[in-house]
Amino acid sequence: MTKLQSFFGPYLILIKLLLTGLIILSLSRLGLVVWQWDRVTAASSLSTVFWQGLRADLIMMGMLLAPLALALPLVANRLGWKVWQNLLLVWGVMIIVIISFMEASTPAFISQYDLRPNRLFVEYLRYPKEVFATLWQGFRWPLLIGLTLTIISGSVAVKLLQRWLNDHQQPWPVWKIWLSWPLLIILLVLMIRSSIGHRPANPASFALTSDAMVNSLILNSAWSVYFAIYNMQHESNAAEVYGTMTNEAIMAELHKNYPWIGIDPQSKFPTLNTRPATVHRDKPLNLVIILQESMGATFVESLGGEHAVTPELERLKQKGWWFEQLYATGTRSVRGIEAVISGYLPTPARSVVKLSLSQQNFFTIADLLKQQGYFTEFIYGGESHFDNMASFFIGNGFESVIDQHDYEDPVFTGSWGVSDEDLLNKTHQQLQQKHAEGEPYFSLVFTSSNHSPYEFPEGRIELDNPVKQSNTNAVKYADYALGQFFDKAMQSDYWENTLFLVIADHDLNVYGDALVPIERFQIPGLILGADITPRSIATVASQIDMAPTLLSLMGISAATPMIGRDLSQESEQQSKGRALMQFADYYALMQGEKVTVLRPQNTALEGHYSPVSRHLNIIGPAAADDEHEALAHVLLPSWLYREQRYDMPLGRADLLP
Repeated sequence: MTKLQSFFGPYLILIKLLLTGLIILSLSRLGLVVWQWDRVTAASSLSTVFWQGLRADLIMMGMLLAPLALALPLVANRLGWKVWQNLLLVWGVMIIVIISFMEASTPAFISQYDLRPNRLFVEYLRYPKEVFATLWQGFRWPLLIGLTLTIISGSVAVKLLQRWLNDHQQPWPVWKIWLSWPLLIILLVLMIRSSIGHRPANPASFALTSDAMVNSLILNSAWSVYFAIYNMQHESNAAEVYGTMTNEAIMAELHKNYPWIGIDPQSKFPTLNTRPATVHRDKPLNLVIILQESMGATFVESLGGEHAVTPELERLKQKGWWFEQLYATGTRSVRGIEAVISGYLPTPARSVVKLSLSQQNFFTIADLLKQQGYFTEFIYGGESHFDNMASFFIGNGFESVIDQHDYEDPVFTGSWGVSDEDLLNKTHQQLQQKHAEGEPYFSLVFTSSNHSPYEFPEGRIELDNPVKQSNTNAVKYADYALGQFFDKAMQSDYWENTLFLVIADHDLNVYGDALVPIERFQIPGLILGADITPRSIATVASQIDMAPTLLSLMGISAATPMIGRDLSQESEQQSKGRALMQFADYYALMQGEKVTVLRPQNTALEGHYSPVSRHLNIIGPAAADDEHEALAHVLLPSWLYREQRYDMPLGRADLLP
């Protein structure tokens, strides 16, 4: 027995596991830093990244070693020595495999989302068919390399642990283990807390730069995902993330900006309000919303995008209301869905499309229009169960769901379903049928061709990128299909009594060197059809403003819980406007060019966003009034969801009770 074995006894292998894990995590961070060298060195010093990174790694390794430490005095003795060795072998290999797998997965995830693996990593595990198809088609080499590295790390871990166990065969006396064990527990507690303050360290403690991606490099991917899972179990209450306000204070704060809502938090539906339509019609218009997958401003020339691949959208914008500063509320499709059809504000939680308390009795314009005699339908080219869409829609006002199984002889079928061409042809058929029947209708149409691995039919477009399955080619094809649809729609009988909204759910690859990459939240939005005359809307607008605006243009005055602005009013078009954005753990309220950024368990920051340079400049701590205003915006939806008070009186969609 060596001196080290004699001195550390059964703790020696725990120390070796700790050092092995720290080496793996540090080498991975070094590789990531070299890969992202320019952004890392521009945002922080290398010493800060690696020193704070070591601190984050100690937290994760402490958590992974804790079960072994707790079991040690019970089995690391002469009677349980064999059990202890087997436990060390299995658990030790698991530790090394977990951290190796997560680090091997990190480069591909950063390439897609500009952050280490987070809650999206967990959420997508629920859809193995779609996810594997995407990985195989779009990320085949990273997938194979990651799996290979994980297998190698597991094999090496088995050999290392077997060698360590063979070298150490003599257990300590029981009294010696129990005497030293409390010291081990104290050390692990200090490692895991990484703080002697009131609160233990969390990922927000490592948000040390203005670049969210660099902040994530300071962490390790296993801890990032673990903390995401933890937050998902406590996500219904935004107060646990950003701070607290009373319900009375929330309503009073929001009433300043939205005078059409009341200030009484005791009301059954606190935000319920009636706003008269600005356009009076004998018969309200029909409504079709075309939600474009990942077609952000990045691809639209007139919005300053660097990849101009939407000529059809540029042509169509001359025929309707074009939003020059429209922003998505988040980075996921379900976030765009909840904003566009429910007018629901973003939160740090998952979208209400996926949360349990909103599967029924949650406001959507489909429910409102259904009460007014409209036929309501969701039309999709893929599997409607994805992201829980079908369940949410059917439970909240949609009478019909069309998905991949309802297409006969589609032109093209890819990993995410039929092509946008097939989707919009089906939409055209449905609109013709409903118009012939004389039934008012609302259709939500959700495209999917512009989704990795970017599959679409041959011969439709002149490729922008020589690699066919690229995002710019997929966007260009989606734009082509959109143009084909509207050419037919404008010649159809239903055109004169139907209002259309074309809007993106979010931009593709939302990333940047700012805490909130606002330029990547900008999306195109176009209202056209019926008697809409061309106009450019310059005010800052959000996806939550679309539904109130559409209802007003349709000629519908209704009581709804939506607080979004009606941009058909001239006064709203001339205002500076506001937009709300949830990005990872950060929440931004942009009013004109002033931006307030809420950070988890930290002070809010004030910034200035220039739509010309498309850059957010952080100035310093936010004023207390601005912080309270932003906090009210993020606390309101969490409160309304938690108490199930985001709805309207049944059967009274047109009047307040």
